[in-house]
Amino acid sequence: MADGEGDPAVFSCRALPSDPRLMATVTNAYLGTRVYRDILHVSGVYNGAAGDTHRADIPSPVSVRMAVPGAHGLAETFTLNTRTGTFSHVLQSADYAATHQLYAHHSLVHLMAFSITIQRSPHTTQPITVQLQTPFVPKSQDLELNWGPDFQGAHYVYGRTLVPEVEGGPCPTVHMLWTPVPPALTLPEEEQERSWEFLTAVAESEEEVKRSYSQGLALVAAGSLHSSHVHAWAALWRGCGIDLEGPLPLRQALYGCLYYLLSSIPPQGDSGFLFHGISPGGLSNGTQGEDYWGHVFWDQDTWMFPNVLLFYPGAARAMLEYRIRTLEGARRNARDQGYQGAKFPWESAATGREVCPEEIYGAQEIHITGDVLMAFEQYYYTTQDQKLFREDGGWKLVGAVAQYWCSRMVWSEQEQCYHIKGVMPPDEYHHQVDNSVYTNAVAQRSLNFAADVARDFSVPVPEEWVEHAKKVKVPFDEERKYHPEYDGYSPGELVKQADVVLLGYPLMHPMSSEVRRNDLEMYEPVTELAGPAMTWSMFAVGWLELKEVQRAQSQLNKCFNNITEPFKIWVENSDGTGAVNFLTGMGGFLQAVLFGYTGFRITRSSLRFNPAFPEDINKLEVTGVSYLGNKLKFTITKEEMRIEVTVPAQDPLASPLEAVLQESGQRFPLCKG
Repeated sequence: MADGEGDPAVFSCRALPSDPRLMATVTNAYLGTRVYRDILHVSGVYNGAAGDTHRADIPSPVSVRMAVPGAHGLAETFTLNTRTGTFSHVLQSADYAATHQLYAHHSLVHLMAFSITIQRSPHTTQPITVQLQTPFVPKSQDLELNWGPDFQGAHYVYGRTLVPEVEGGPCPTVHMLWTPVPPALTLPEEEQERSWEFLTAVAESEEEVKRSYSQGLALVAAGSLHSSHVHAWAALWRGCGIDLEGPLPLRQALYGCLYYLLSSIPPQGDSGFLFHGISPGGLSNGTQGEDYWGHVFWDQDTWMFPNVLLFYPGAARAMLEYRIRTLEGARRNARDQGYQGAKFPWESAATGREVCPEEIYGAQEIHITGDVLMAFEQYYYTTQDQKLFREDGGWKLVGAVAQYWCSRMVWSEQEQCYHIKGVMPPDEYHHQVDNSVYTNAVAQRSLNFAADVARDFSVPVPEEWVEHAKKVKVPFDEERKYHPEYDGYSPGELVKQADVVLLGYPLMHPMSSEVRRNDLEMYEPVTELAGPAMTWSMFAVGWLELKEVQRAQSQLNKCFNNITEPFKIWVENSDGTGAVNFLTGMGGFLQAVLFGYTGFRITRSSLRFNPAFPEDINKLEVTGVSYLGNKLKFTITKEEMRIEVTVPAQDPLASPLEAVLQESGQRFPLCKG
């Protein structure tokens, strides 16, 4: 599908951005770096206590740049190919081409690699030398590194982080092997072309790092290291896709968002490591003082998760397993604040204890606990994976969250309902407010879901869950027919980011289209224009719900102010401040297309759809939608909608799917193909 020149999945330039934060990133679910940066990060490896904990900086042997000093007439090209997950740099002269390729191996997650290839032109005979410039020094401010003996030609360092996250807690160990990088490489006069391969392996044990490095060497010997990585990316793209006939910038933005998000998820099948969630700036960022120190927020559960779930439920499960593993930390947070159950931290690292450097957020921005549970709910209804809940800890988490909300509510004699007092809503310009409408609605949803799961599992439903869900206050102005953000909110007060509009989507809180419109019209003009990048996507979804497509598009177009050239890296705020490689904004943007243009909604009994898209889009294809073990392809035009089952559910007991038209009740059975 093309409109305009070039492949929308390939981003090329002649000059790099002047701000190094805006460089392309190469990551997999375990290792990540920014191109030409002297450090890399490892999933779950943090250094520092409590609010000081941050991703540990590990010196990066892959931070290498080619140069040919004194050369004339050299053309340089830098390219990020999102289809192959590979960054390349080409130096081209009349006499030769030198190509540097860099990648974090998608399926062998302990490996990063780069290659240098020099190819001479037919008419030249002299030796060709390319310099390799690297700032690499095997030292770290976050690890006590020791040298070990060389292994199969690789250098070896290992060490622990310096300060545990909690007193008496573990300090993770890092082991690293890398191919030494010479200062220069020369293609001899008798050779037409030669490639050199450089490997870096990182793991938490000596055994694993040596196994991974050896595996990499074997693939290098077979000539298939890079091709095995490309193959893994090709499989990833085959399993999911959004393409449309429409403007090239929109198509490029979609490929960029998907690339950076897919780079962060565990590979399919058993990856052999514990996944530690996704932070707002991903693994490439999160050093001390940058990108929220690499902590995990609601950004993962609310903004990124729905996109991952729609395509890759296995990766979505790994995100939930991270929350299950940190449940004890969440219980401790609740106890420390004088409540029962589990309160998930506003900022989470390895333990689930609160690691936000500023106390006010951890104490007051409690909607995070409901956001976590909403991800579990969406997963349950999309997959019917009861094992996660019955055997793998999900039910314990659901019960602990329900218990927390019951203990966090207080009964108001005056209003005859439950209140939640002293909170900060998603709109962080306000704090210590009572009855944040979003917080209370997400708490109500948590309690309703907990009761539904209990009934599914034939477990007695605690009366207090039902009682608190039924009687919690969800502020509503009967006169103006809109939802005030909290008790005492005055219309016209400035709002930092999407807050009340989240009631319609993703919360799907029951309301008429009149109220939905009033909420959008009330908050759109008073929302901070330079605020976080995910905000306008949610206004777009709201207007698409009401079939106001041009209004929706004007909101979505604001997101382009947060996308930087040439590698489509997002910045949190349109003035360039805040987190970079802002996956949260990308997640919101993807939802505007995946749940906005298509109208997808995950409910207890179905996957609903109700498409609407703007004039300049003629066709939308969404490939690889996962629902109850099936893979589906949706093709939507202005005239018709086609649904194809590309992979049927493997479970012999699974009910076949059918499409149902809501108006007429007409049913269409969906068989394979």
